[in-house]
Amino acid sequence: MIHEERVILMSRLQAYEDNEGKKDIATANYFRGDYIGLQMLKSVIYITIAAGIFYAGYVFYNLEDFLKSIYETDWIEYAKLLLTRYLVLVIGYALITYMVYAYRYAKAQKNLKKYYGGLKALNAMYHEEA
Repeated sequence: MIHEERVILMSRLQAYEDNEGKKDIATANYFRGDYIGLQMLKSVIYITIAAGIFYAGYVFYNLEDFLKSIYETDWIEYAKLLLTRYLVLVIGYALITYMVYAYRYAKAQKNLKKYYGGLKALNAMYHEEA
């Protein structure tokens, strides 16, 4: 005998598992600190690569001016300026990354809590029938 409520619940659970659930389950395999730390590490690596590419493009675009002023430049001050800009960029990007991935982790935990509640309800339906 087919129970309509059980079929509806199973369909909802399967739809979640096939779509959003894959990401949420993968996220839940980590502790909160590990998940956010890994994402922050990846974002720092990506922003470092992007900053390097941007700076290289800037130097190549202004290569003539750069070469003319190569002997007049105070390289220690120039390095301090670049390092300061880089650190501001990385810290800002890391803060944004922290906020985004902390929210995503909390959302995944909330969704999985609902999902596991649905699984418990489905299990209870099967035990009621038996």
